[in-house]
Amino acid sequence: MRKQVLGCLGILTLVVLVLSLMGNVLLSGMLFGKSADVVQEPHAFQQLLLQPAAGDSSHGPRIVQIDLTGVISSDEDKGGSSLVSEMKQALDQALADSRVKAIVLRIDSPGGEVTASDTIYHAVKQANDRKPVVVYMDSMAASGGYYVSCGARKIIANVNTWTGSIGVIIQSLGYAGIMDKIGVKTRVFRSGAFKDALGGHREMTPEEESYVQNMVTQTYERFVTIVSTARSIPLETLKNGIADGRIISGADAVALKLVDRTGYLEDAWQEARDLAGLKDAAVIKYTRPAPLISLPSLLAKASAETPRLEIDVADRLLPRLHPGRCYLLPESLLP
Repeated sequence: MRKQVLGCLGILTLVVLVLSLMGNVLLSGMLFGKSADVVQEPHAFQQLLLQPAAGDSSHGPRIVQIDLTGVISSDEDKGGSSLVSEMKQALDQALADSRVKAIVLRIDSPGGEVTASDTIYHAVKQANDRKPVVVYMDSMAASGGYYVSCGARKIIANVNTWTGSIGVIIQSLGYAGIMDKIGVKTRVFRSGAFKDALGGHREMTPEEESYVQNMVTQTYERFVTIVSTARSIPLETLKNGIADGRIISGADAVALKLVDRTGYLEDAWQEARDLAGLKDAAVIKYTRPAPLISLPSLLAKASAETPRLEIDVADRLLPRLHPGRCYLLPESLLP
């Protein structure tokens, strides 16, 4: 009799464990979008109140602040999101919200990839066609950061902002001399004469240098054309003056007509209200919700890895560049 009871309890325990496991798998799929039959929708940005309206702001008009910070890149994080996709999603959310009447884009960036900068610029310009966009330049809005700014209706910079740096750069590391000294040779099989033009294992030919320089010049021409159109500055004036890659202060940028005026973030909020024809409006900021963390994955990671402390300051001090990509960055910030 006792054996039968123990046997029944064992079977019952096994059933409970199986049901619990199935429930956890189902719940994980619902929470983290890992089910093969479910397409996970991007989470909407949370809205943080920065400045309330004088009256009832719950249903009244709003100004939304969107922050663009760090090196502009199309690289995706572990969640499949990138700065480009997040900026486009934030702008789309602001355009879809009827309570949002204008957008303040706060930029604190040294620039970044050419294509990523151009994509965000295009999204900002399209948003500005529907609702006023005001750019506020924080500590830095240089090169690609300034490129993006040209999509807005108005640009306000702090007097100490570093901006400008209108130019394009691409780098390649040459290590042929070191390889010769240690007796290492690189064997390259290529399908065309220019296929390894940026390879550091040999010196570039004059034809290759001319070819790469022409690509950089094409990108530069688009950059200065966008600045010329956005700021109503003649192309030749730019090319013969400020568009030589130099960084300038916010105060100098006003004198050179690259920005409209100097001020603070609150001035950008008020400028957005004025452009939207509002006497009063609350200011909100879009923020990403904290990601949900899977306890099983954390436990598995903890058991598989030896506890250690890692400190990586590379992304804070210098932009992490990819070989062969073209960038809109100040030369002083390149490694």
